[in-house]
Amino acid sequence: MKKRSLGRDGPLVSEIGLGCWNFAGAYGPTDEAESIETLKTAIDEGITFLDTANVYGMGLSEEIIGRFIKTNPGKFTIHTKGGLYRNPETKERWFKNDADYLREELEKSLRRLGVEQVQMYYIHRRDPDTDIEDVMDTLLKFKQEGKIEGIGFSEIAPFSLRRASACGDVMAVQNEYSLWSRYPDLGMLQTCEELGTSFVAFSPMGRGIFSQQAPDPSTFEKIDFRYQTPRFSEPNYSKNLAQVDKFKALAADMGTTSPALAMAWVLARGDHMISIPGTRTSKHLKELTAGSQLNLSDADMAAIDKALPVGWAYGDRYTRQQWLGAEGYC
Repeated sequence: MKKRSLGRDGPLVSEIGLGCWNFAGAYGPTDEAESIETLKTAIDEGITFLDTANVYGMGLSEEIIGRFIKTNPGKFTIHTKGGLYRNPETKERWFKNDADYLREELEKSLRRLGVEQVQMYYIHRRDPDTDIEDVMDTLLKFKQEGKIEGIGFSEIAPFSLRRASACGDVMAVQNEYSLWSRYPDLGMLQTCEELGTSFVAFSPMGRGIFSQQAPDPSTFEKIDFRYQTPRFSEPNYSKNLAQVDKFKALAADMGTTSPALAMAWVLARGDHMISIPGTRTSKHLKELTAGSQLNLSDADMAAIDKALPVGWAYGDRYTRQQWLGAEGYC
């Protein structure tokens, strides 16, 4: 697995990490044994960091990771998040970026993970009622105390990154980015590159649309994040599958698979790009990490853009409720 710098002068990490939301059932039921096998495969594939959050399964994802790294020390560094609150009974969510809440949640995350420091601590979603300068002040204190190594933000806009970076180093921004979610092309990728901030792409597989076997929305349970999402609802989904079939044919012509090619495309968008696909199976993880071995030429990138031109996807990536907290900028 090739490595890239996390931030301008940060540590080297594998260019593909493992997103661990799936460990908590984001895309359907799973179990800890399956997650453990996936973590073992991640080690074998050269992945050096795991991405999780305090609200993934109300701490379940962090707990599974904590139990694994206790018996497998030194294999991974951990990135986690705070700032998003979920009511355990109603599942209602809102945003809290005040210093007391972030400190309380960070301490809980450290205990669940069984570590004294996390390599990256992201603000999961910005609270519009808390100035980002005040949030940075809190995060810089965590950094001075040795509880976190780097500062990150998720689903923010370029103007927020500029404001935060004026206060201190922002190591990474984590936003959704893939061949069917290219909003960051309209300023965020460029701003990250300018400021020396890594761009960490979550859902680079389009929540499964680029898998070898496309998901069947009729099997989605209500706990599945994709349940009733516009892109996975008809008539949009059938139209999206027809487009993806062209991409799969292109991948086959290039001697590879659609998951590997989709992953390679994200990494080829810039040296500051890092990808964190989420999966709960070893088989899928191996398909994804194969993308690190592909070196795409300009002609390859042009062929991909022809098969899946900008704006090709039918339907929005989020429901109205899911859009809450993601900053817009265009």
